[in-house]
Amino acid sequence: MRDAPFRVLDLGAVPYREAWTRQKEHHAQVAAGGQPTLLLAQHPPVLTLGRKAREGQNIVVTREYLAAQDIEVLEVERGGDVTYHGPGQLVAYAIFPVGRRVQDFLRLLEAATIRALGDLGLPDARPNPGYAGVYVDPRTVNGREYEQKIASFGVAVQKHVALHGLALNVTTHLQHFDLIVPCGLSGTQMTSVEREYALRGLNRTAGVGEAQDALTRAFHTTFEAYDWTLPQLAAAGS
Repeated sequence: MRDAPFRVLDLGAVPYREAWTRQKEHHAQVAAGGQPTLLLAQHPPVLTLGRKAREGQNIVVTREYLAAQDIEVLEVERGGDVTYHGPGQLVAYAIFPVGRRVQDFLRLLEAATIRALGDLGLPDARPNPGYAGVYVDPRTVNGREYEQKIASFGVAVQKHVALHGLALNVTTHLQHFDLIVPCGLSGTQMTSVEREYALRGLNRTAGVGEAQDALTRAFHTTFEAYDWTLPQLAAAGS
């Protein structure tokens, strides 16, 4: 008997393409009835274009500039627009059965991230109705109020099983987000756990390891009562 409904695998710091391949391998296993898996990783700097990216129109620098900075651009099958991944950002790929419960699944991803951020000392973490992701309280800059986004979400569902997941900024180099209009949202600034600690005067040090532990605990709690049934296997057994 399995100790938990899903396993957690720490891939460490790996190129995005390698993690993408690992996702697909685990996705095939889960779609065939294998154990759901949460993959945790960090990546070297990379921009990924989701299905709404429209050929990268929200990248605000040239591809030549990105190439000179060794920042790769990849088109992937997840939802959403363009986003950035890089060191100091905790990426969690939830290879879980979803079926047609995509919106419910996204709300659980948000809930797990919010729970983890609460454990990390940011109790104001919240969803933003109408937008995927997790935010902290808005901040006024030069007389204009900006939403503060700390975690981005984007999933794909194939054969009733999810791919991709969430990216939580912990000690991320936030200036790299200036290369894009993050997720196509012009009134939003990206923030991080590290930045929030500094701006709030909290005597805490942000670390990806601590964030990873908090997020793992939050996933176990949030998905405790989750329905792990795969529709195609349930239909075959009926």
